Amino acid sequence: MSGLEAIVGAGLAPYLALILFGFLPSEVWRVLGVVLSRGLDENSEILVFVRAVATTLLAAVVAKLLVFPTGALALVPLAARLGAVAFGLAAFWLTRRSLVLGVLAGEVFLIAAATIALDGS
Repeated sequence: MSGLEAIVGAGLAPYLALILFGFLPSEVWRVLGVVLSRGLDENSEILVFVRAVATTLLAAVVAKLLVFPTGALALVPLAARLGAVAFGLAAFWLTRRSLVLGVLAGEVFLIAAATIALDGS
């Protein structure tokens, strides 16, 4: 039995496909970006613009998820979703801009609010 047959037989084929077609192609571009960006001034006008566009796109995705959620998040009331964002932002600023603690605080708030909202209905 060859290595590929063993992988398919063990039910690992989807994971192999994910690595080959999902992870590796994007990883090549990331490595190329790191190599080509050496020597660039991070305060240059073009990089400030790129950072602004990336931040705007991320804010738009978060806003879309908050206002027009799908799946299980759609069952959570809008006030709870907005409260989780506010709680996460407050935790972010109170913990001296700790991204990890801000995200964790928002998640805990959202899970608690969803549990209360879904148990109450």
